[in-house]
Amino acid sequence: MTARSLRRGTAAVLATLAACAALTATRAEAAPARGELTPATRFYADPHGKAAEQALVDFRNGDLENAANMARLAAQPQATWFTEGTPDEVRAKVGKLVRRAGAAHRTPVLVAYNVPGRDCSQYSSGGAASSAAYRQWIDAFAAGIGDRGAVVVVEPDGLALLPRDCGPDTDPAGELTATRVADLAYAVKTLKARPRTAVYLDAGNVQWRAVGDMAQRLLDAGVRQADGFSLNVSNMHPTDHNARYGTWVAKCMWFATEGPDWARGHADWCASQYYSPAAPNDGTPGNSVSSTDPATWRWTDAWYDQNTGTPPAGALSHFVIDTSRNGRGAWTPEPGKYSGDPEPWCNAPGRGLGPRPTADTGVPLADAYLWIKVPGESDGSCTRGTGGTIDPEYGIVDPPAGTWWPAQAHALARNAVPRLTFTH
Repeated sequence: MTARSLRRGTAAVLATLAACAALTATRAEAAPARGELTPATRFYADPHGKAAEQALVDFRNGDLENAANMARLAAQPQATWFTEGTPDEVRAKVGKLVRRAGAAHRTPVLVAYNVPGRDCSQYSSGGAASSAAYRQWIDAFAAGIGDRGAVVVVEPDGLALLPRDCGPDTDPAGELTATRVADLAYAVKTLKARPRTAVYLDAGNVQWRAVGDMAQRLLDAGVRQADGFSLNVSNMHPTDHNARYGTWVAKCMWFATEGPDWARGHADWCASQYYSPAAPNDGTPGNSVSSTDPATWRWTDAWYDQNTGTPPAGALSHFVIDTSRNGRGAWTPEPGKYSGDPEPWCNAPGRGLGPRPTADTGVPLADAYLWIKVPGESDGSCTRGTGGTIDPEYGIVDPPAGTWWPAQAHALARNAVPRLTFTH
């Protein structure tokens, strides 16, 4: 690298970092008076986040290309996760974040992730010690927000992975599952009681629960008291696939609660990404629904056209989509490479940042595209079902869940679709 190019690279990195830091002082349109997102909502980018720190590390190491990418990444709004702590601690931390965001006239995105028994004791295990402790924690979380503007994503995977889904011996009597659903409903109600908080209850992703199953789970957990639900958190499925799934889930909830009399209480009758009664289902290729072939989803669309038509404006639940790592879509390993679970959701190689965070999606029910999973944080020490400790895709033991992983952050930035640029 010549001295001239070095000076240019240095100037670019420093300018980007300075612009990122300036976001906290930039005046912009204030958040809506009520806890609702509008296309004009602007989200908060924390200038002290891990990507900003990595940009400085890379810069000091003379790695100007990665430093510039990390600075651009740091300028993008990303969610802040709250996963532990006493009620007093979470109240203080939440309060500090929303005050900083408010001073910048931006809306912060927060994730409440502390439900008891989360993640079936897998990579992201943990959570509050009891239902009572969790509710105290949620009370404090809401108190920290106060009357300031905020978006809260409630318990990623908490509804798609209920205790009853963890194994046949985990919750045989169903008590843990009933408590989980009640706790989620409590969190939604408590957070939504804040005057300027938008609340989205997590609903997994397009390749997980069937539409009717997820629709019923959402209804049971009080989603109608929220602003909607969240999709694709910490996953990499394409944005348009999740938007289609979210629209089906919203229509299914309407079908089972406000639709035809004969449909009341029957979310289980809804067509899904796995099956549609509207399809011939005669064994001919393309005549039945396949979750992995969106071309066949026309049969699911047809079922909703036939059975829900066009529900009244405002009758359907809205959703947000995590686009933090789906720029290149989901990862599928080579056929036969793994005999066990390849864990395609876990630190998938070759992925890239996806569509930038925005509340102006152009999709009727999609309130926002958000970077909910922090790009560059590990999903856990993935083993691809090999029984060892090494992740064969990387040849190392992956960092624990939630740990900053510079190599992954660099790869996500390099592989971004669309290309990562500095915007504010």
